[in-house]
Amino acid sequence: MTPKFNHSYIIGISFISALGGYLFGFDFAVISGALPFLRSTFHLNAWWEGFLTGSLALGCIVGCLLAGNLADRFGRKPGLMVSALIFAISSIGMALSSNLSFFVTMRFAAGIGVGMASMLSPMYIAEISPAAIRGRNVAINQLTIVTGILVTNVVNYYLADFGPEAWRWMFGLGVIPSLLFFAGILWLPESPRWLATVGKKDHAEAVLRKIGSQSFVDQTIADISRSLSGSGKQSYAAVFKKDVRPAIVVGITLAVFQQLCGINVVFNYTSTIFESVGADLNQQLFETISIGVVNLLVTLFAMWQIDKLGRRPLMLYGSIGLAVIYIILAALLQQQAATGLVSIFVLLAIALYGSSLAPVTWVVISEIFPNRIRGAASSVAIVSLWIAYFILVFTFPILAQEIGTFGPFYLYAVICFLGFLFVKYKVKETKGQTLEELEENLIKH
Repeated sequence: MTPKFNHSYIIGISFISALGGYLFGFDFAVISGALPFLRSTFHLNAWWEGFLTGSLALGCIVGCLLAGNLADRFGRKPGLMVSALIFAISSIGMALSSNLSFFVTMRFAAGIGVGMASMLSPMYIAEISPAAIRGRNVAINQLTIVTGILVTNVVNYYLADFGPEAWRWMFGLGVIPSLLFFAGILWLPESPRWLATVGKKDHAEAVLRKIGSQSFVDQTIADISRSLSGSGKQSYAAVFKKDVRPAIVVGITLAVFQQLCGINVVFNYTSTIFESVGADLNQQLFETISIGVVNLLVTLFAMWQIDKLGRRPLMLYGSIGLAVIYIILAALLQQQAATGLVSIFVLLAIALYGSSLAPVTWVVISEIFPNRIRGAASSVAIVSLWIAYFILVFTFPILAQEIGTFGPFYLYAVICFLGFLFVKYKVKETKGQTLEELEENLIKH
């Protein structure tokens, strides 16, 4: 019997969980609009500018480690609630900062919330979604990330006229979506896969009945039980056991590649890039809005295609396409080309990334690890992602100062080509398979 699904309920709880992605997008993007003000307020040099921007990633590393343990011990829902509260408190803290040390501390705290949500939101969505629509649903998390980026960039553009203290409003407004996210989590059910893992089979079945028909419930419970057979309490050491190692290598490498491919310097240092070709502050902030609009549109395309084309083709065209565009962009920046021409290739790079590596990496990381260690394994992969993000955003201002704004893009082009080769030879397709089928296909063989 073909199972039937309650699609409106599935999409509803997916969107609520994905609000963590909106907050991720907010904290990720707000720094781009605030940096011109923070440079003068805190007298930042290249090293401090990189560290202030990257301090979010250091907090993310802590958040991922906390979330992995919390998710496996207490469930996905409590972790999401904690991340929402941390978002709210840190937003107020950054807005009220009176010195650089306190601001960096609060941005580090915001990173803890971002790190927790970046791991738990896609994991939760993957665990409540039927296989046929899992890619699209997990990509909802990327949609809310890019929505958060776009809305934040628009708000930053208009707040810029408030004067030198505008950055306080930019950060402080983050408390509003944080509290809305917290309220929404209260309505969410716990992940049925986590419930089954901790022996709460009846509760897991009750949640699954809200998602689909009885045939879906029976099949899912049977699959989960089979995947947990013979497994006991797992630790981080279990993540690196021989049978899991192929999946963790893919997860870590894709996570690191998604960051070191270089696109996030475009998001975080838009003002620096366009300032290097003569754009004024108003033009710099307007470019962040253009980037946000393109990013949103291509994410919608990726959501539409990810369960049709599959994960692998999207990653392949994205990585090789970025390599080519970066070489052109670097040459344009080196030649001090017109702002409009630079903008075209920046937007092309955003379009390629937003329709490929951005959503697909989160989907694959949420899919490829076995039920018994999904929390720990996901946290290891996403910690790797945030370490790579810190390296990227910390080094860009320093490299730009030493070799010119154009220089790092040649390096990112080489990384994208190497990423293309890795995806081509090491990454298997995951579309259309249940999480338990993937465990059989990717882990045990």
